[in-house]
Amino acid sequence: MGAAVLGLWVAACGGKDTPKPEAVATGSGAYSQGGTNVPPPAAGGAAAPGVPAARKTLLIIGTSLTAGLGLNPKDAYPALLEAKADSAGLPWTVLNAGLSGETSAGALRRADWVLSGPGDVVVVETGANDGLRGVEVDSTRANIRALLARVKAAKPGAPVLLVQMEAPPNMGQAYTRAFHAMYPALAREAGVPLLPFLLDGVAGVAKYNQPDGIHPNEDGSKLVAANLWKALAPVLAR
Repeated sequence: MGAAVLGLWVAACGGKDTPKPEAVATGSGAYSQGGTNVPPPAAGGAAAPGVPAARKTLLIIGTSLTAGLGLNPKDAYPALLEAKADSAGLPWTVLNAGLSGETSAGALRRADWVLSGPGDVVVVETGANDGLRGVEVDSTRANIRALLARVKAAKPGAPVLLVQMEAPPNMGQAYTRAFHAMYPALAREAGVPLLPFLLDGVAGVAKYNQPDGIHPNEDGSKLVAANLWKALAPVLAR
């Protein structure tokens, strides 16, 4: 990542850990299914309305990067992953549970609600905002550890995958190294696969980012989806 770009990222992503209007999640608790907002999970863990019974569900818990901030929902990477699955003849519905501005603590707080809905495979993308705000690595580690445990308890038997995230270099080498190392360590500890850095090949590359230099544009989102698809396709094909 370019230091200048990440500096802008830090400035733009500051603030309290509260849901923002730009988030995919709405005030009514809806989240995005294949690019379309759907009602919150029904009580008792029933499938969300509109999810075909014959299709399995890939649930992605994430930040604004997952929500697709600044993009049409159909251009956010979760919707692109669903399109790739359809093209491959794999009957998967992708549920986009991304929330703008959320830290790992916020993801843990809303985990029970999100996990009350469907999820045959669960992807966890969190921690980016922790890194941007300089949250202590030990605190972020504890939150993600608890979140992974919560997911595994709520969805026994469902594959769970953790996405590698990075902290900006202006936080200092000691912090960024510890932050980077936290993800493979947590994945090993929880026994879950580690997906590649979400913005690999996108972060710091102007042509793949929106004017804020932070969030992927349509082309950048396609790269994110392509990178994740390589790792996810074998899991969804099982």
